[in-house]
Amino acid sequence: MSPIDTTLLNLAIAVLFLPLAGFTLLIFFGKKIPRLDLVETGILFLSLAFSLYIMIEKIFILHLGTLDLTFRWIDIGAIVGHPGFVLDIGIAIDNITAIMLVVVTLISSLVHLFSFGYMRDDIRYIRYYAYLGFFSFSMLGIVLSNNILMMYVFWELVGISSYLLIGHWYEKKSASDAGKKAFIVNRVGDVGFFIGIMIVFTSLHTVLFSGIFKGIAAGQLSGPLLTAAGILIFCGAVGKSAQFPLHVWLPDAMEGPTPVSALIHAATMVAAGVYLVARVYPMLTGDALTVIAYIGAVTAFLAATIAITQNDIKKVLAYSTISQLGYMILGLGVGAFSAGFFHLVTHAAFKAGLFLGSGSVIYAMHHEQDMRRMGGLRRKMPITYWAFVIFSLSISGIPFTSGFLSKDSILGGALAYGMLSGNYIIPILGYGVVFLTAFYMFRLIIMTFHGEPRDHHKFEHAKESPAVMTIPLVVLAALSLFVFYTFNPFSPESSWVMKSVVKPESVVPAAQTRGWDNPVPVETASVPSTPNTLPQMGNQTRSVTYYGEALEESHYVGMGLSLTLAFLGILAAFVVYQWKKVDAEKLKQSVKPVYTFLLNKWYFDELYGATVVAGTVGVSKAFAWFDGHVIDGIVNGAAAFTRGASSLSGKFDHYVVDGLVNFSAWFTGLLGKGVRRVQTGKVQTYIVFALLGVLIIFFAFRQF
Repeated sequence: MSPIDTTLLNLAIAVLFLPLAGFTLLIFFGKKIPRLDLVETGILFLSLAFSLYIMIEKIFILHLGTLDLTFRWIDIGAIVGHPGFVLDIGIAIDNITAIMLVVVTLISSLVHLFSFGYMRDDIRYIRYYAYLGFFSFSMLGIVLSNNILMMYVFWELVGISSYLLIGHWYEKKSASDAGKKAFIVNRVGDVGFFIGIMIVFTSLHTVLFSGIFKGIAAGQLSGPLLTAAGILIFCGAVGKSAQFPLHVWLPDAMEGPTPVSALIHAATMVAAGVYLVARVYPMLTGDALTVIAYIGAVTAFLAATIAITQNDIKKVLAYSTISQLGYMILGLGVGAFSAGFFHLVTHAAFKAGLFLGSGSVIYAMHHEQDMRRMGGLRRKMPITYWAFVIFSLSISGIPFTSGFLSKDSILGGALAYGMLSGNYIIPILGYGVVFLTAFYMFRLIIMTFHGEPRDHHKFEHAKESPAVMTIPLVVLAALSLFVFYTFNPFSPESSWVMKSVVKPESVVPAAQTRGWDNPVPVETASVPSTPNTLPQMGNQTRSVTYYGEALEESHYVGMGLSLTLAFLGILAAFVVYQWKKVDAEKLKQSVKPVYTFLLNKWYFDELYGATVVAGTVGVSKAFAWFDGHVIDGIVNGAAAFTRGASSLSGKFDHYVVDGLVNFSAWFTGLLGKGVRRVQTGKVQTYIVFALLGVLIIFFAFRQF
């Protein structure tokens, strides 16, 4: 290993453990040493600096292959009847890892900075910052792991830290319930994830990604079991990335502090599921990818339809997050691997900005979240407003923004997928969401910032947020423009992200791939072919495939269609909410059943409440009845029988056994009473009785 490789790996270890050090300081000394929150924030910015250095060296300067540091964790030698057990774990840095390190530390450090203003009067201020550090450590662990077991461990740490952050204001029942809901729903997906890991480990006897891919390529895991393993591992992503049908936890998680929403629901926790799919992508079969594509498409559409009816500013953004995560999963499923990951990166900036922007609005409106009580705020909060406009243009996929670059690539991939596979429902849903996204985002802007204020009292006291809250907005708004990714605003392929992250070669047997979107690399990175080396996801050149040809054919058609739908969505929002050419209330009444259905979130919570929750409660009550009447009945019956037998035994002992003993004693006593009259203790008496006895014997024998 070269010195630069060692340096980068050491820096990666520092990036991982620095937030944990901050967490430890805050937990143990937060109340004793003042302003440790500054130390924690400084630690995150230091981690960001290290991450930027790693990414620049890895991708832009040295063009390194995968950097890997693996060590033997468990080594149990062979014993009688067992061959032994060996487990290797470690960290690795490829292009995806390097980019994700920057994404996670950037959003986390900006959230730390923003929280100085937003959370300054919070009763558990120090604990809040400690949990932010613990969350960052957990998420960075997922990113750096070179094996699926360690990833799962950090996966669960992300789950517990998100639970603590969502339920930060646990004295509110809604917040504590939201924390529990997020934790429990995620565990449902994680059960599938764990079963998938067990299938892989029992088949291949390794947890290293490189070993897993090598074993699958050698045919040690194939057929339906490989498809099942891929889908089960994807279940973890369904939970963490709030995909249908486990999407219900994320909107409720808005009960946590708004900076937490930006951290969890923008680039970190929810992105973990997308990152997981990208990491295990080489092992996913054609059938598994098709399932993934459909899940992503349905999720994107379902969440977007709900978002157009919500009035809570954070709820709109929550469903927007679910919809955009659906886009990312859709992109990976249809084969647009680079585009799906690219959207994860761009979404991190504009969605974190949207949440922090909503936090700025809520802060100015004294914690009011209902958009129907806002209006006219662009005059009071110009920085927040223009940042919000840039974020909304980006998420809507308007040219000259980063969102246009990544979204256009996903939609082009979806259209090519539909052309080749005949699954046209996926691109139809994908393009439909373009219109809905533009509509609900500009509905939010108009209701919040345009028009006249609806709550004059709160409006009069509203003002622009302090610099510690607006600086992150400005930074994220700048990162939402195209120029940070490419100098050609209409060419996603020219972006450094797309060039750095190219779809990896599948290790699945050819019979289980879709064929048309499985690229064969023309050039392969010169990385030693060792069991500890990850497949390089950044230094491959795609060959021309059927999928590539279809993608090229669909690119301009897809771009034109997506731009048309986006502008129509923005126009519709202005027609209804700005110019009021269409009365929104009358429109709601004309489609009231549909509106009510969407307002109530497709009744998923009610459905789960009536089935899963009620079923769980019903089963619990049935078990409680069985325990109370059958198990306890048996136990109580045994106790009653024992008591009866004991009572009978006691009476037998009392009347029979004790009776015989007492009778023997009484009889003996009676004899004693009779005998003691002659037992006087006087020698003269005994002599007289003896002579009397002799006389009696003499006369008795004399008669014979």
